Order: sequence, then structure tokens, then C-alpha cells
Amino acid sequence: MILHVRSYFTYLGLETDFKKSKYVILPVPYDGTASYRSGAREGPFEIINASRNLETYDSEFGDVSNLIYTLPELQPNLNSVEEMMLRIEETALDQLTQGKYLITLGGEHSITYGVLRAFRKCYPKLSVLHIDAHADLREDYEGSRLNHACVMKRSHARELYPDTVSVGVRSVCEEEAKCISSEKLDVYPMSEDIESRFDEIVSKLGKNVYLTFDIDALDPSIMPATGTPEPGGLLWYQALRLLRKVFEKKNVVGFDLMELCPIPGMHAPNFTAAKLLYKMIGYHSKFSKK
Repeated sequence: MILHVRSYFTYLGLETDFKKSKYVILPVPYDGTASYRSGAREGPFEIINASRNLETYDSEFGDVSNLIYTLPELQPNLNSVEEMMLRIEETALDQLTQGKYLITLGGEHSITYGVLRAFRKCYPKLSVLHIDAHADLREDYEGSRLNHACVMKRSHARELYPDTVSVGVRSVCEEEAKCISSEKLDVYPMSEDIESRFDEIVSKLGKNVYLTFDIDALDPSIMPATGTPEPGGLLWYQALRLLRKVFEKKNVVGFDLMELCPIPGMHAPNFTAAKLLYKMIGYHSKFSKK
């Protein structure tokens, strides 16, 4: 076990001690099933790089930087999606069995499936909150059942965690629309009044929740750097109000942030993702003390 990594590749640029840390960030630079614009493999590095310019004090929760440890990047396996999912599962499970609060940084959304397989061994009963522009409910895509476009079919559609709620969806294919209707899935499409449904959304979740956040849930006006952007997404304060409510009302046992696809020369999206990550960590730290 490596207990220290170089400061230029740690979240917030700080050296922390693994044994004393509460939150462990696992960067997974993988986009092996990308179907439109590849590059999400660079997302974890650019988020961590941008985070070095964040203020560690936040008016909502103070300074939680001393609680965070950054693991080395998980080496991707580009030859086999199945083997990559197994590698992710084993690495995630190792952290969970050591009692760490695991935060996974992608990379493409297929990564979440490997992470959830590890969480299932520790939390057999768990709700999943899926915040995303896309339903990701295809049975298979481009010849793979483990494609990023299928991650919620594997995880959300009753194969791992049936109690899943999807929020912010504004792009579905006909197959996915039929799946949502026939299986009566809790999918909340993006709308102008989505905030009026936040309480209902949270009420659909059980006590323990895993949160997966695809960065394309945010509107392209504030988050253009993603492989498959969709207009009409969550704005910054909308997203924060939803996240704060979830962390306040539920026991969020782990989360991930996926699909940042950096645009060369455009730094704002990387900084936005880094800030969003810190907000989620801070919300957990603030409300888990209750």
C-alpha cells in the first residue's frame, strides 16, 4: 500500500496521511467504451490538477481538506471491459474493507458498474441516486453490455440495486423509454420546475444511498467539457441544492463523479468539476456528524 503520492498529483495539492484520512479519492482514467467524443480518461487528472487552485475553506462547511487522501491512478485495461470492471471492483472493495469512504473519479460512466459491484458486497440493500443527462438504460451498445450507455441497465434496472432514482435525464432512445415505462422506473426528466420535485426525489431513496453524478447532468453553459453534452441541464445552484438535500436527509455511503472530457485550453469546466467534488465531500462531512 502506497501511503503517500507526490503533491502535484493529489487533490487540492496537499500531502495527507492515508491512515488518518477519512475520504479516499480513486482516480480511474478509463474511457474504453466512449462512443462519441473520447477523452474522459483525462478527466481525473485535470480535476485534480485544477483542484490545486481551490480555496480549502468553504462557507457552508469549513475546511475538510485534511480528511482527504488521493490514491494513485488505477491503471486502465484497454483490452477487456470485463477485466477492467473486475479491477475496479477489487480496488474499490479493498478501500471499503479498510473502512475508507470511497470517492471514485472518472473517466467514463461504465466505471460506476465496477464500483457498485464492490459496494454490493458491503451494502446488500442500497438506493442509488443517478444524476445524469442520459438514462444509460440500453441493454447493450456497440456490442457490449458493459458500455457506458448501459451502466444503469446493469446497475439501476434491477440487476444490482433495484431502488434507483434517476434525475436530470433529457436524452433517451426508444428502447430506454419503453424500459422506463414497462418497469415503472423512477426517472425524473429535466424540466424547468425540477426543483419543485427535489423533496419527492429524496423521499424515493432509502436510508443508505450511493450517488453517481455524471457531469453532463449540468447544463452545457457551465459544463461544455463532456463527451455527450445535452442542452437544458442543471445549473450550479440547482445542483448544489439537490446535493445538499440528499446529504442532509440520507446516509450517502459513497459517490462518484464521471465523464469530464477536458477541452484543451478551457480551464473553467475542470475547476467547476473540482469544486463540485469538494462540495460533495464537504456536505457529507457536515451532515454525517448528525
